[in-house]
Amino acid sequence: MHDDRMKQAIRGRWAVAAVFLVNGFLIGSWAPQIPVTRDRLEISEFSLGLLILGFGLGALVAMPACGYLIGRIGSRSTVKLFGLASTFGLLVVALAPGIWAAAAALVLLGALIGGTDVAMNANAVEVEKQMRRAIMSSSHGFWSVGGFIGGGAGGAVIQATDHRVHAAIVTAIALGAMLVAVRFMVTEPRPEAQVPHRFALPRNPIVYLVGLIALFSMIPEGAVLDWAAIYLREERGSDLATAGLGFAAFSATMALMRFVGDKVRNRFGAVRTLRVSSLVAAAGMLVAGFAVEPWIAIAAFGFAGLGIANMVPIAFSAAGNQPGTSSGASLSTVTLMGYSGILVAPSAIGFVGERFGFAPVYVAVSVLLVVVCLMAGLARAAEFEAAAESGRPAQ
Repeated sequence: MHDDRMKQAIRGRWAVAAVFLVNGFLIGSWAPQIPVTRDRLEISEFSLGLLILGFGLGALVAMPACGYLIGRIGSRSTVKLFGLASTFGLLVVALAPGIWAAAAALVLLGALIGGTDVAMNANAVEVEKQMRRAIMSSSHGFWSVGGFIGGGAGGAVIQATDHRVHAAIVTAIALGAMLVAVRFMVTEPRPEAQVPHRFALPRNPIVYLVGLIALFSMIPEGAVLDWAAIYLREERGSDLATAGLGFAAFSATMALMRFVGDKVRNRFGAVRTLRVSSLVAAAGMLVAGFAVEPWIAIAAFGFAGLGIANMVPIAFSAAGNQPGTSSGASLSTVTLMGYSGILVAPSAIGFVGERFGFAPVYVAVSVLLVVVCLMAGLARAAEFEAAAESGRPAQ
């Protein structure tokens, strides 16, 4: 019986990895569609930024609602609901005939992607409980692999065919993979209602400072996801296929580092890993901002991805291990602050980029990453997790 449960958990481990992969693939596929959307709707960077803001707001609204739904019907059923629907989201955006239709489609896409994100993370936690070992870091690595595939191939497919054909191909691939994956996902023993019913914000100020670390760590990801293609195409003169490689390189290096992230943290500790990672990311963003040739900028984005990879997981671990504070309240606060950096901040970046260009934006982002380096000591609560996994005492 025990062997059967373990085999089921192992299948569930790869099933949830596939869901992470598809989720990243969908977001990565959206990246090369962004400049096409701007051109076909004949809108400015500011207007495009407002559309992207709708994507972020849709996700931020769906995330807590999805969390409640998971408590009622379980993470597997919630992934079925949101995950399968999300595979059609990009196609709806690509077919939107005007700006208002595109705005509604992006809100819908953001809500479906964001809801799937919460549900797949919850399912990964359940797999960890059943397998009694960590899989979260590598699961996020699969998300980055999906982003790399979607961003890397998307520009070339659009250039060779049409943005609608590209969206249809993405939908078919994502739907097929998701249909297979949800069949093998694990289920919780019994979904329980969310408790307590009254939500209270954490009183510990360290939680909000850690939230700033998460925010400053995710703003660079949003800046690359939503604006790297336009930056490379408009300001560095690349073609459409090359422009999509900025986020692809960023996602590829993030994936590689996330697959070894747990070992790095166990070896060097959370604070030191965060400090070095933030400096690596800052250097990459700084070079990307000053790069003259598109291939230098793409390489710099890839270098930055090595640093960004482990910063958010460390921030989330630090939030969940704050002494004297509810883990759930701390994590929900830090998660909301962090995801604002990838879902909401890009609209402000578009506003600045339209007036001053995106090169200064990436330079400014590097400054935020230096601030993370200076704040790294606040992540000391995450040392316990790394120390426990490595079998050595916490420092």
